[in-house]
This record gives sequence, C-alpha cells and structure tokens, in this order.
Amino acid sequence: MHIAAHVFLAIAVIIVVARLFARLAGKVHQPPVVGEIIAGIALGPSVLGLLPGDLDTKLFPPEILPYLDLLAQLGLVLFMFIVGLELDMKLVRGREKLAGTISLSSVILPFALGAGLSLVLYPFHDETDQGEVPLLGLALFLGVAMSITAFPVLARILTDRGMHRTSTGVLALACAAVDDILAWTLLAFVVAVVQGDGPADVIRIVVLTAAFAAVMFGIVRPLLKRLVGGYRRAGRLTPDLLAIVLIGVLASSFVTDMIGIHAIFGAFIFGAIMPRQDAAEFTEEILERLEQVSVLLLLPLFFVVTGLSTDIGGITASGLWQLGLIMLVAVGGKFVGAFGAARLMKVPNRQATALGVLMNTRGLTELVILQIGRQLGVLDGELFTLLVLMAVLTTMMTGPLLRRVYPDRAIAKDIAAAERAALGLDESYRVLVLVDEPSRADRMAAAAAGLLGTGRPGALVLSRLVVREQAPLELGAGISGDLTRMAGTVEDLNALAARVHATGARATVLSRFSSDPWADLLLQAETAEAAVLLVDADWLAAHAPGMADGADPGTHRFSVVAVRLPEADAAADAPVLVLAGGDADGRGAVLTGAAIARARGAELLLHLPDGGRLARRYGAALAALRADGLAYRVVDRSEADGVAAAARVASAGLATGAGTVAGGGDRVPAAMLTVWAGQDVVDAELTEALGTLVTSGTDGPGPAGASDVEPAGSPRP
Repeated sequence: MHIAAHVFLAIAVIIVVARLFARLAGKVHQPPVVGEIIAGIALGPSVLGLLPGDLDTKLFPPEILPYLDLLAQLGLVLFMFIVGLELDMKLVRGREKLAGTISLSSVILPFALGAGLSLVLYPFHDETDQGEVPLLGLALFLGVAMSITAFPVLARILTDRGMHRTSTGVLALACAAVDDILAWTLLAFVVAVVQGDGPADVIRIVVLTAAFAAVMFGIVRPLLKRLVGGYRRAGRLTPDLLAIVLIGVLASSFVTDMIGIHAIFGAFIFGAIMPRQDAAEFTEEILERLEQVSVLLLLPLFFVVTGLSTDIGGITASGLWQLGLIMLVAVGGKFVGAFGAARLMKVPNRQATALGVLMNTRGLTELVILQIGRQLGVLDGELFTLLVLMAVLTTMMTGPLLRRVYPDRAIAKDIAAAERAALGLDESYRVLVLVDEPSRADRMAAAAAGLLGTGRPGALVLSRLVVREQAPLELGAGISGDLTRMAGTVEDLNALAARVHATGARATVLSRFSSDPWADLLLQAETAEAAVLLVDADWLAAHAPGMADGADPGTHRFSVVAVRLPEADAAADAPVLVLAGGDADGRGAVLTGAAIARARGAELLLHLPDGGRLARRYGAALAALRADGLAYRVVDRSEADGVAAAARVASAGLATGAGTVAGGGDRVPAAMLTVWAGQDVVDAELTEALGTLVTSGTDGPGPAGASDVEPAGSPRP
C-alpha cells in the first residue's frame, strides 16, 4: 500500500477510536480528553499489540510513524496555544497573595519530592536508546512532571459541575493559572539545562528566551490588539484574521525551537499575549475553529504516538512498586502542598481539601512534558509508561474524589451563600426583576420599583442570567469568555442600579451562569428572599411554557408576576386596573395593584367577576389604605374594557393572552401583569399585607413618581 494511503487509513482509524472513547469517558463523568488518551494507549502495544497478528505494527508500520509524529507535533503546538489563550490572569486579580501562596507550595513540594524520587528510580532507568541518562536531567524532569496542573482539564471539570460559580472554583482556577506559569517557566529552564552544552550554552538559551518573551509582551502584544478591532468591523472571525493568528503561532514556535527550548513554548507565549479586553467573542471563535482541527484530527495522533511508546504489558515486577511510589509522590506532593498552604491561609477545611484534589489534575499537559523528556533522552520506555499511567490515573480520580469531598449540595450552598453575601440581605421587602433584554432594562426596573409601594423599606434586586449558547469545548472550557461576559453583565447591572438609586429607590445586583434559566431564576428569588419575582411575559412563555397556560409555579414564598410592557406611555394620572377572583392569586393581584397605585399616587380600580361578595371582602381589606389616601372603586366590565390604565393586573386564573376570563365568556382587558401568588400571600391575611403599604414616613422606596410602571421619556423597546 502506498505510504500516503496508509497514513490516511491510520488517521481514519484513530479518529473513529478517539471519538468513541471520548464519548465513553463522558458517560462515566470523565473529561473527553481522558477517553482520547486511553484510546491512544489502546491502539499501541498495551492493548492492540496483545491481539494475534501484530495488529499495532500492521496499522502503524515504522515507515508512516514520522508522518504521524509530524502531525502530532502540529497538534501539540495548537494545543499549547489554546492553553496560553485560556490562561487569563484576570482570574488571579484580588487573590494574588492567596493564589500565589497555594500555587507556590503546590509546585515546590512536589518538585522537591519528584527530584528526591529520582534518586530511588535512577538505578533502574539510567540508560535510554540515546545513551546514559544524566541524573540531574532525570531529577529535574521528574520534579516538573510532579508539579504540573492541567489548567484546561481543571477548568472543564469545574464548569461541568458548576463550581466556577463558587469562590472555591474561582480560587482553584486562579491557583491553576499561577501554577501553569510557574511550571512552564520551570520546564523551559529545565529544557535549557538538559539541552545546553555546558553552563555558557545554558546561559545563552536562558538569555535568548527572556529576550524573546520581552519582545512578545512588549512589542507584539500591543500590535495584536488591532485584531479585535478587525473582528468588530467584520462581525466575525474572517479567514484573514485566523491566518494572522496561525502565522503568529507557527512563527513563535519556530523561534523558540531555534533558541533551543521547544516549539511548544513559543505557541504558549503567543496564546498568553493574545488580547483579552473586549475580546471574549473573538477568543471563543478562535477556540471553536481550532478545536475542529485539534480535537478531531491532530491531538488524537499525538495520543497514538504516545500510546505507541507506552507498553503497559512490559512493566516489570519492580515497575509495579515504582508505579505505587510515583503515585504516592505525585498525589501526596500536590495534595499536601495545596491543602497545607490553603489551611495556612485560613481557607476552610472542605474548600482546602477540594483545592488539593483539583490541583492533582494533570491530563494532556502532563503528556506534553513526558514526550519532551522522552525526546531529550531523559526517560526510558518503562519510566515513560509509568508516568503516563500516573497522568491518566491522577486525572481520572479527580472527578470522583471531588464529588465526595465537595458534593452537589455543598456547591449549591456555596453559590447561594455567595449571592446572599453579595446582596447584603436585610429585612427589606424585595422585588427581584429579571432584566433579560438590555434595551428594556430601565422600563423593567421601573415596573419592579412600582411593586414596592411606599410603606415598608423596599429594595430591588436586578438580575440577569448568563447562558452558554454554544456547545462546551473539549480542550478548553471557554471559562475566560464566560467570566468576561459575566463581568460585562455585572457592569451593565451596576449602571442600571445607579440609575435606580438616582430615582430614590434602593437596588442591588445579582447574576449567575445558567443552563436552566427558569429553575435558576426561582433559586435566585429564594436566595434573595424576594417577596416578588418579576419577569417579562414573553421570556416566561419561552422558558416556562406551562406558566403561560396558567400552571402554578410551585410552592414558593414569593409571588411570580409576569409583565407585558405597554406600547405607549400612560398618563400621569391614569388609574391602576385589577382583575381579581377570590383565590390566592386574586389576593396577590389586589396586593400588587395596590402597591403600584400607592407608588403612582393613582386611583385603584377593581373588576371582580364574582360580584358583590368579593367587593365587600376587598373593601374591608383596603380600608386602611383608603384612610391613608388611596382612592379605589369597583368597576363593571364595560368601564374596565374602556379605561386607559397605567397598569392592568390580573390573577393567573383569570387572565390569558387573549384576555378571556378562564371558565367564562366575559371579555376583560388583556393583563399587563399576571400574578401567581406565593406562599406568603396565601398564608397572610390580606388586610395585614395591604397594611404594609401604608406610608410609614421612613425608609420608603422613594418618591411616588420614581416608581412608575413606565416613566415618562423611557426608551422604547
């Protein structure tokens, strides 16, 4: 068979097996890259070579290996660029001392233990095919191999479990980011030592490397900011922009290879200097494009090249106790280093344990280091195999161990605690409003302010959910882009809160990542101890379609109010119209309408399909508000149909999109606000609840005009 044809066949087989193992890994809650590493090992002598007929040699004969190796090196270069691109040091901001201390400890201790381990292992692995192994080289490489943490895999584990929304997850990302910087810098120095022909050559390599880094960060980095401008103008990642990025990656790799450290360092540095500010979408499009090539084609070749050098069946009896010793040093050094430093810095025990577990994630990053060691003649075949097994085992054990030390209930508790701390909860009557559409943000906030009334202390909670629309990446987690979007969201909400404050009302902000917006919004309302959850009716219909058909939102302390903003501004003296039955939702509608009427200083109109009995009941409940100046009256259907109300409020059982009374043929005004009463409204006496709207003279939400459902001059949708 022609060599090219054989290469194509081998690649096709590799892709099939890699995708299959990646899917199987996902089934057992492992990162896809773990499955692909195992696939590479399975296609080598460890599994395929055990079958009759020398299948591994027939599928991967020696004459095609140089071609596979070349493509694998290209995959490595692209992977290291992705590692640098995902490594955003903004993760460390505000945590410099804590993350730096933990990272330094989780590198120094395993490095020292790894170097010490080399003294035990050296007599068994003192020679490779390239000649005698220098003890210093083995000590340095084992130290680095024990020190590494795979940032991309760690980020993927955190995002899959939602831990990137917790303080522990963010701290782990910060520690891994610092750890990667330390470990790759250390590896570059180790390669210089091993590659250099004496002290003078080592100094030359180090000096040239430092000069290269200075040029990249000082000159090339500012120039790359122009790429973001080009992306904004084009509205997409054009072929020209991607070509510039790829040229930069390959040119940087060439330079570092010529310096004498390794091509991967140039790719890593180029990724690290890529623009970060206002570049979240630009970065994610680059990641998506490169993953289509790296994950599907090039990296599986690297795993096979690694697998062909890994022979598990060739491990000797002494190799078994060596593997045990390697695992003990690898796991113990990382865990003790991270856990001990975290406890020293007053991190709680559960969080410190989780950090120790997470920092043991090694993944593909470890294989990169091991391949460099093998290429430089530092690692022989058996030791290489033992270290590959260590990399796979430590990565596989991270997920299950993390679930034990940091279960889902603890994650949910920490997320809620962080949000409650950010809100600074007090005894205020809170209305949580989902600001899902920036163009309607001010109008939604004004509508929510109208629900506060004027009596008891009140505050708005302005919320927005950040939803990941694209499929999760397999190499990286897209974590930097997510955090950038979150930062932009919080900035927008803070600006809105400032505008709300200017009207005299109080407001706080709350935002979170979400894969189930309706469930997460309900959880937010519970966390914020809100009395009312206000959402746009169209958003509710899209994310909770059962609610649009009158379904109950479930048992919650808060009421759910769906708002449909009016097409035109209401007159300043326009009344508030309420359609209410005698059930809990009806009482919630009366309470909501009375709050808006109080905030506007407007007349309250009640349309009660059940007639006089309800009129007497609600009249008695509204007596305190009438004494305090609220004007209200009961209206019939014809007047209700014709009134130009500032707000139309209806209980969920009576309002539909067509404005038809459920269970009857009466026509009523289409509801602008639809109310599903919460448990607090169900349990409380309506008279008592309405009494809280009576002007107290202190700590009210602001002047009446500040809380209009639609203030004059508000922007149109």
